Order: sequence, then C-alpha cells, then structure tokens
Amino acid sequence: MKPPSRTAIVAAILRKDFRAYSRDRLWVILSALMLVLLIVVFWLLPATVDETVEVGIAHRDLGELAEQLTAGNVEEGISVVEFPSDEALQRSVAGEAPLPGAEDLPQVQVGLSFAPDFRQAVTEGRESRVTIYVSSGVPPEIRNTMGSFVRELAFSLAGEELPVTEPQQEEIILGEDRAGNQVSPREHMRPLFAFMVLLVESFALASLIAEEIQARTITALLVTPARTADVLAAKALMGTLLALGQALVFLLAVRAFQGNAGALLVAIVLGAVMAAAVGMIAGAAGKDFMGTIFYGVLFFIPLAIPAFGSLFPGSASTLVQVLPSYGVVETIVGATAYDEGWGALGPKLGMALAWDAALLGLGFFILKRKVETL
Repeated sequence: MKPPSRTAIVAAILRKDFRAYSRDRLWVILSALMLVLLIVVFWLLPATVDETVEVGIAHRDLGELAEQLTAGNVEEGISVVEFPSDEALQRSVAGEAPLPGAEDLPQVQVGLSFAPDFRQAVTEGRESRVTIYVSSGVPPEIRNTMGSFVRELAFSLAGEELPVTEPQQEEIILGEDRAGNQVSPREHMRPLFAFMVLLVESFALASLIAEEIQARTITALLVTPARTADVLAAKALMGTLLALGQALVFLLAVRAFQGNAGALLVAIVLGAVMAAAVGMIAGAAGKDFMGTIFYGVLFFIPLAIPAFGSLFPGSASTLVQVLPSYGVVETIVGATAYDEGWGALGPKLGMALAWDAALLGLGFFILKRKVETL
C-alpha cells in the first residue's frame, strides 16, 4: 500500500484542527461576536470629516462688519455664525440646550462675545473687551488663532496697520499634505478593527495548541505517519486560514476593497501569518488557559500599538516603526484611506514579510521544542 503524501497528512491534521475549533464554543462565539460588533461599530462611525471651524459671535454694534464676517469674508477654514446674545453663545459652545430663538443655530466650538461698545471704543482708541469661549476639545492652535483674529479685527476697525511689519513667510510642507483630504473616523478605525480581528484569532489558535499539548494529542499524532514538520505546518496553516477568513469577512463588510485591493489583500495575508505565528508561540509557551492568555496579551499590546497609532496624525516614532505589525497596519491605511500605489506600499510589505519569516521561524522552533519534551 502506497504511504500517504506529506500534503495529504497535513490536510488530514488541518481537518482535525478545524473540527476541534468548531467544538470550542468559547472561541467560536467570541470570534463571531467580535466580528459582528466591529462591523456594526464601523458603520455607526461618522463617514465624513468637517475641516471648517465654526465660530459664533455675539455683539451689539459691529454693524456691517458682522455681515461681512458671516458672509464668509474671514480666513480659510473658519465659518462665522451670529448669535442673538452672549448667553445663547455660551450655551452653544458648552453643548447645552439652546435658548428660545436660537434653536436653528448650529453648535459651535468657539465663541467671540464682543463688549457692547467694542466698535466705538476701538474707533476712539479706547480699550475694550472680547471674551473668547472655547469647548474643551478645541486644540491650542485654534485658541491662538482666535486671539490673533480678534487683534486683527480691532486694528481693522480702528483703520490702523498692525504695529509690526510682518515678515515674508514661505510654507513648506514636509511629507504628504493632508489638508483638504482628511480621513473620516471610519477610515481611522478600519486598520485598528481589521488588526483586532487578526489578533483575536491568534488567541483561538493559541488556546487550541495549549489544549492539545495538555491532552498529549500532538504526541499521539506523531505515532501515525505524521512528522513533527507536518504538525507544525498544519498549525501554521490553521492559524493563517482562520485569521484570514475572519479578516476578509470584515473587510468585505466594510467595503475596504475600493482602493489598492491587491496591496490590501497581501497585507491581510501577511497579517494572518503573523497572527498564526504569535498563536503558535503563545500556545506553546502557556502551560494552561491563563498562561496562554497571558502570553497572548504580552504579544497583543506591542503589536496593537501601530494600529492605535494610526488614529493620530503625524509620523510614527522609530520605536513604533520597528514593531512587527507596523508594515501591515500602514499598508492597510495607505491602501484603503489614501489609495497609495505599490511603490509606496512595497517597502512596508517587505518589512512585514521579513517579520513574518522571523516570527514564524520562532514559532516553529518553540513549538517543536515543546513537542519534543512531552
């Protein structure tokens, strides 16, 4: 009788592993709930981003100047809305219920309340007062902009030039200019959600491996024609296919394949391999369920840092860029949010591939040593 091929042996172990996974109700239910929850939360997030700062003004004597301001004759990115009173303006900035007569006015982030004699006092060269209201979420640069805006307005009303000669300014944007092309909250969260789906499946694989080690199922397999290499290959394929399947379901549900679909698919495959490698390491290192979870979390935290870092603008630090998951996360961001090409994403994918090879080699080594000591 002809002995079975190595491919047939690996396929048989793989079928056995999927049956064992399907009987583990804990991870089956957790995986499904996580997937559904992330998809629902994604579609509940805002799909657009407003780059205009709405500024409310309350005054008594600005006259035609107020009409010019509300008509849009201010700096780019600033929209001015007139409020009937100082109290109505305060309530709007604070996010409280509007006063009667101000129900149709929008909620603003910044408010400028001019003193009743502001125009006359400035024209006569006397001091006056402008109160600036800001909500807690307004960044410091917006607050500084409002202070400069009020000073320029005062000099304009007085018919005087600014007391300084403004230097010539040249603006050079280093890196890609995202002005006018800001990413919506949905786009910000997509890489994080996708990577969370991958990492959850690494916990499932780690749990399966830990159970087989405790029950000596792996050693029983070695009594058959299966070799240690066959078992290791089956575990790697199991983890990769499990993570890849869940991630593809998520990405299809959130319509992620509208940019560079090829690069996105490669990134997800590399992320699934990374999840499988982490699952093998955690499963072999943990002596019981809690030990497996501990080692899984130990890997989860650093791997999730680039995904959380994608929520904030700016360049990642060198420490973050050398993390294994950085290339995968940045490729997902570039392929889905900015439709970057292969030229920009290639180096990131190459870095992810190198990390996959290292982690997979480490996973094979640790799991092989664990099996040999049983």
